Amino acid sequence: MDVLTTTQLDTAAELLGGGAVVAVPTPRWYMLIARAADPAAAATILRVKQRPEHKPLLLLVDALSTAEDRFLLSADACTLARRLWPGDLALRLPWRTDAKRLPAIGAPALVGCPDGILGQLLHLTGEPLSAAACSISTPAATADDHPALTADQVAAFDTQAAAGIAAVVDGGICPQGRHMTIVDCPHGQSARLHREGTVHSRAVAAALTEGASDVG
Repeated sequence: MDVLTTTQLDTAAELLGGGAVVAVPTPRWYMLIARAADPAAAATILRVKQRPEHKPLLLLVDALSTAEDRFLLSADACTLARRLWPGDLALRLPWRTDAKRLPAIGAPALVGCPDGILGQLLHLTGEPLSAAACSISTPAATADDHPALTADQVAAFDTQAAAGIAAVVDGGICPQGRHMTIVDCPHGQSARLHREGTVHSRAVAAALTEGASDVG
């Protein structure tokens, strides 16, 4: 596994374009990343995480407009995306009937728009990416299995899981060690908080309230 600096994101993008899996830091933890349109790469992430097929991967997009091309966005979903993307908020969105489904991405899909190093890499690749935490998934995970917070922990996971991670972008220590916040956004219905994480529930409520005020 190669260790890249944060100035070598072009190399990481080339690896992803070739079908590889790369580990990338976020404020929360290191994520395993692959091209979302690549079935083999998505299967690799599921395999190394021992993740059941009924637990789909996160889809990462570079902008609200990219999400609108594939998904039906309610008024609340658009408001949340405009106010809290890019960031650690994931929206659960229904697919458009004319959209091509992506490997290992569920229905509805869990969609995020990251900032930071991962956001930069997403813009370099120029296409959506699939992602999951660099760790063993439940129910296979034990009490000692935690998402990697350092590049050294990514290396240990790579060895333990025989993962074949092509490279890790060493961004130092990921300080938060928490999940993303998830909001369910059914089309034509009000948004509902599914899980609170790094984006506080009050921030979600404020975004929706201010968004309603803007419309009014």
